[in-house]
Amino acid sequence: MQSRMLPSYYLSQDVFAREQRKIFRKLWLFAGLTSLVPDNNSFIVRKTAGIPVVIQNFHGQLKAFENVCLHRSAPLQQGFCGRRALVCPYHAWSYDVSGRAKNIPDCDAIYGFGEVEKQSLKLREFALKQVGSLLFINLADEPMPFEEQFQAEFVESLQSAAESFDSEVMVTTWHGRFNWKLVYENLRDFNHVKYLHGKSLASVASFPFLAEGSAEQALEPLMDISSAGLRKTMRPFSYGGPEGVIEAIRDVPWLQRVERWGSQDAYFNWLAYPNLHIASGNGGYSFTIEHHVPVAPDRTDVEIYFVTAKRKAPYAASYQVLLANMHYSKKILSEDIEMLERIQSVLHDDAPIPTQGAYESTNRKIERWYATLMETGHEL
Repeated sequence: MQSRMLPSYYLSQDVFAREQRKIFRKLWLFAGLTSLVPDNNSFIVRKTAGIPVVIQNFHGQLKAFENVCLHRSAPLQQGFCGRRALVCPYHAWSYDVSGRAKNIPDCDAIYGFGEVEKQSLKLREFALKQVGSLLFINLADEPMPFEEQFQAEFVESLQSAAESFDSEVMVTTWHGRFNWKLVYENLRDFNHVKYLHGKSLASVASFPFLAEGSAEQALEPLMDISSAGLRKTMRPFSYGGPEGVIEAIRDVPWLQRVERWGSQDAYFNWLAYPNLHIASGNGGYSFTIEHHVPVAPDRTDVEIYFVTAKRKAPYAASYQVLLANMHYSKKILSEDIEMLERIQSVLHDDAPIPTQGAYESTNRKIERWYATLMETGHEL
């Protein structure tokens, strides 16, 4: 059975622009961790679907605004994260918790704004949702309800795990030379683990799966292409829980220093479509969080966060534990990323369409949804 994914879906700037408008500016997207904005004036800077965003802490209240000053379009905050009041470094315009310009130096003397004009100066605000330690943002003027994108049982599982994250976090970024969709096709394909990760992940974990149906079963039910129908079809794209069988967990000293999430010795995965993957390869003692940021048709930034479960008390070696987890996770990720970059490098307009097997039924359902959204005038 042939895939529905045409080479242009991974190469075309026009398709990439449609994705940004139809998917990334409509859906709830992972944007960061609350541990990065713990105090008043702490902030995170994002670029989401091409739009610069700042998530700012105002005395414990988190708000998300377009990171552009209303005077001369200078970025209000810079860097990945930090601690600074929401003040433009160019001409010192400052903004309050509602996004309104609260102070414009020498306003009466040199700007001449009337009171009505000053009151109208308000930053564009975006919807923000907290799930445990995870922050999600929605760029739409009228955001869909969170529960229309994610099933209740998935949110419950995700929140339970995310509430266990420790506040100490290590972050790194990988600038990948591949299309963002290749990541998710790979994450939903357990068949590659024993081959691509034969000497790494496959040596400590296995991922049993059941093929559904057969490759010859080409008939599929009609899809409801209304906005409500497309949203309903999309909900199962995000899922989480135990998906792999792991070897017995070695009793190393740091495991006794954290409050383990859960009690099941399993490899856990959570996939929040379209830009978040969380994995715990040791049954809830630590977590690798992957944030996938599409940059261009052939470029994806992979921001990787490493956290353990909550520490019972501070301990001197916690940084080394995170560093060791990072090095191990990066070894596996490097194998994936190298393969995805190889795939991207051989794509061209007349490239052969992939042939799929029965076990790839989930990928096929998502391809159908994606092609319907990209090739019609329908919107989420």
